[in-house]
Amino acid sequence: MKSNFWRNSVGLLPEHDWKREWAAGILSYFASVYIVMVNAAILHDAGMPLRAGMVATLLTAITGCLLMAFAGKTPIIVVPGMGINAFFTYTLVHSMKLDWREALAVVVVTGILFAIVAFTSLYRILSEAIPHNLQHAITVGIGLFLTFIGLQKSGIVIAHQTTFVAIGHFSDPAVITSCITLLLALVLFIRGTSGGLLISMAVGTGLAYLLGATKGPENVESGHVFSGYSNVFFGMQWTGLLSLVFWIAIFLLLLIVVFENIGLIASQTQLANRPERFKSSLRALSIANIAAGIFGSSPVVAAAESNAGIAAGGRSGLTSLVTGILFGATFLFIPLLAYVPDSAIAPILMVIGGLMVQSVREMDFSDMTELFPAFLVMVMIPFTYSIVDGMAFGFITYPILKLSMGKGKDVPPALYAIAALFVANFILHALL
Repeated sequence: MKSNFWRNSVGLLPEHDWKREWAAGILSYFASVYIVMVNAAILHDAGMPLRAGMVATLLTAITGCLLMAFAGKTPIIVVPGMGINAFFTYTLVHSMKLDWREALAVVVVTGILFAIVAFTSLYRILSEAIPHNLQHAITVGIGLFLTFIGLQKSGIVIAHQTTFVAIGHFSDPAVITSCITLLLALVLFIRGTSGGLLISMAVGTGLAYLLGATKGPENVESGHVFSGYSNVFFGMQWTGLLSLVFWIAIFLLLLIVVFENIGLIASQTQLANRPERFKSSLRALSIANIAAGIFGSSPVVAAAESNAGIAAGGRSGLTSLVTGILFGATFLFIPLLAYVPDSAIAPILMVIGGLMVQSVREMDFSDMTELFPAFLVMVMIPFTYSIVDGMAFGFITYPILKLSMGKGKDVPPALYAIAALFVANFILHALL
């Protein structure tokens, strides 16, 4: 009786092998644990203490995996999303000038709205309002943006007074470390090595210290693991709640979170032969996004690394439960993670950026009114160093080009409203 209750609680069907589920959960963990350090480093760029960023990332991942295990009942791993964390730091904080605590408030409100969308039929309406070319263009643009950030952090690309960017100095030990780590990460990934990105980061860290590319963290935070985290937990700041910028940030973040997760969950539930779990998984993920803001992290996604566990035989929530438990054990290693240098993290950003660029294959370039708005999104995100500004160029151009060709009816009504909001955002910035 107890056995049946346990199996039902995580969606483990009679034909599922629990040993295989455990193995899949362990594999998913090693495929995704690198995110703890990478996400914390990006949150640190927003102004959050590094160790607190690690704690926030782990608590968010644990909560997300448990929600997916018992509410979604699918082998989907939930972690802070790569690309969305870049939006949090480099767009909400650096470009839109929100404090990182205000950005956490944006995440919480976005999570609440996502939950409303997920628990109603609004997710279909919102998803259909954004043309597929623009959806994929955003993914490609964010991938290029992450790659550019990785190139900067590694020193492979440096600032130049005349050309803005130039190749770095290959006599620099940090650049040498980054290049070797990048090559290793690519080789291991292409060969399908389990935990390849984690192994690359570990080797890159050792090499950095061996070559003298780093001397360790400049300010090692003293005290226990949770010291300093009290300023991050429930650290949302609501001072900008009535400002237009705050709500524009929410709207844009909601668009990214909703249609990225809809696509990821749809493909992963199909891959696991559990399409009937799509709605429950989407709802679990929406609740996890509220928790992300409360814990102090950027929004979560159904991790692409879930595919590794599904390919290994994961079919139920037991897989995500095992991964969540292992994330809990990672707290023991937080003091060591602070010693991972940028030269070991930057190559991982480049690899992830390359994977995101694959979305270009899903795009239709036969129609020029579809091609150029998508092209502007892809190039303007990295070139303006702002996801929101890059999106704006494409979303404003799309309805204009359609109207110029007499195809105004092809534009979803909601897209006209979105384009108007982007125009309003540009006007607001011009007046301030």
